[in-house]
Amino acid sequence: MHRGITSELYGGGPELRLKQEMLLGIGGWRLLRALGLAPEICHLNEGHAAFAVLERARAFMEDTGQPFEAALAVTRAGNLFTTHTAVAAGFDRFPPALIEQYLGGYAEKKLGIALHDLLALGRQNPFDSSEPFNMAYLAIRGSGAANGVSRLHGEVSRRLFLPLFPRWPEDEIPIGYVTNGVHMPTWDSAPADHLWTETCKKDRWLGTTTNLEQDIYKVSDARLWQFRTDASKSLVAYARARLSRDLTAAGAPPQDVEAAKHLFDPNALTLGFARRFATYKRPNLLLHDPQRLLRILTNSQRPVQLVMAGKAHPADQAGQDLIREWMHFIRQPETRPHAIFLSDYDMLLTEHLVQGVDVWINTPRRPWEASGTSGMKVLVNGGLNLSELDGWWAEAYTPEVGWALGDGREHGDDPSWDAAEAEALYDLLEGQVIPEFYARDAHGIPAAWVARMRKSMASLTPRFSADRTVREYTEQHYLPGAETFHRRAAGKGAAGRQIVDSQQAMEKDWPALRIGAMKVEAGGERHAFELEVYLHDLDPNAVRVELYADGIDGDGPFRQDMERIGHLAGTPGIYVYRAQAPAIRLPADYTARVTPHYAGVAVPLEDGRILWQR
Repeated sequence: MHRGITSELYGGGPELRLKQEMLLGIGGWRLLRALGLAPEICHLNEGHAAFAVLERARAFMEDTGQPFEAALAVTRAGNLFTTHTAVAAGFDRFPPALIEQYLGGYAEKKLGIALHDLLALGRQNPFDSSEPFNMAYLAIRGSGAANGVSRLHGEVSRRLFLPLFPRWPEDEIPIGYVTNGVHMPTWDSAPADHLWTETCKKDRWLGTTTNLEQDIYKVSDARLWQFRTDASKSLVAYARARLSRDLTAAGAPPQDVEAAKHLFDPNALTLGFARRFATYKRPNLLLHDPQRLLRILTNSQRPVQLVMAGKAHPADQAGQDLIREWMHFIRQPETRPHAIFLSDYDMLLTEHLVQGVDVWINTPRRPWEASGTSGMKVLVNGGLNLSELDGWWAEAYTPEVGWALGDGREHGDDPSWDAAEAEALYDLLEGQVIPEFYARDAHGIPAAWVARMRKSMASLTPRFSADRTVREYTEQHYLPGAETFHRRAAGKGAAGRQIVDSQQAMEKDWPALRIGAMKVEAGGERHAFELEVYLHDLDPNAVRVELYADGIDGDGPFRQDMERIGHLAGTPGIYVYRAQAPAIRLPADYTARVTPHYAGVAVPLEDGRILWQR
């Protein structure tokens, strides 16, 4: 009777979605336990699986007898949360009444906590009874680390989660990044595999990939260009066969089916665009000026052909309308020989496209493309990228490896900016991409194009492979997280209990904490600061007192621990701290702050309290 819950990924309403995520998170962790598996690290891919946080803590409670708060303090160290969402509206949210209906009994009977405490884990304001339950908030509160999926997306994510860490600077919101990569052996063509094997050996993706860049430079221009020429021929043959098959299935006239078998020129520049059709991806930026695009495609001296593919969400009417615009353009008699839209977008079609196109085009609205991986898949096959400076391309792009669209800033959904970028896209194609492709030397080789292609293959393919991504996750998160989890889990979670006790003591004593006046001795190369801090009953070892200044000229903020040098005589609980700071800035630029300090506990991720000097 429950199979219908997972019968489709999208569809239904919030109730079905909640059931799916309960099954994924709670059911998923129970399945691992039933199989006798005890993972040290649980990597939460987006907030959809965040209920695993609760079930993992419940299982630890069952094994050790610890209460929920201590069990969560232990198990969260072994949870890693990776967010892919670039806008707050993308987080799954559920009405409080729905959470009560499906998880109220679970909270009270299985976790031993009140419904209010469960809801607080998914709210910005625990005391706002009307605030929905946010799955991303649950994930971050139940994890020992969190990351975005590109450098730019890490910055975006820090802004998105800023409300959970009030009064903390954006730079210190505890969201890092590990840029996505793709599994190159899945996406390389047989000829590409042969080329890389011949040059870099068969096990090239199993090691550190450190020698791949220099190895690709050993391949001759003629060999690289022949490799690309063959790839173009293969794509054209595939496109002809697939389009003629699609037309036959649709009942098209025989002459149209026959014409499809002779479509395209294997020697022409081939552009590719394939992805989910959604408005933020701006798939119709190329269509901003249809007549200009048509002139680009039909230039008899330097012809260009375009392969399109993609789908829209069944409920996304705007996305479906974008596809209809393309179909209207492509079906015009003058366009038909130069552009096609291949239906039934799937991995097999994607595989052929990324293996055969000369240039992969991507036009998202910055910064909504969290990472994007389609453009990474052309790298191993010698394709080049022309993309918005968003997601992975914002950190990958240099003028030697491809072409960039945009100014590296955010402009929202301003139609005038979209129009400006569309014109810039046409200019890039007409002024740089197309001329470089057709500028041939005495041997018929586009030397500048091949140089760009070689640089892209050599420098970007290893960097954006899954090999690098997995290594970074392992080194930055999996191994440290497993170590922290084991340390906290020892002695049936004694460390977790200690963390909870320390936080409860901090909760009681924190409101009385005060920062006194700061004395400054200015002059010379360094300013000297002296500060009185009223800790009252707080253990001075339980806090960190810092001197802080905002970053300037793109640099990170200045942070310097202040040294406790004693306490005021006859005034228990009042301590004196000192620090020095560079005199290149005015004394007024510096301020003091106090934060919690627990051994082995991540602040502010696990305790976001902070007190600033007024």
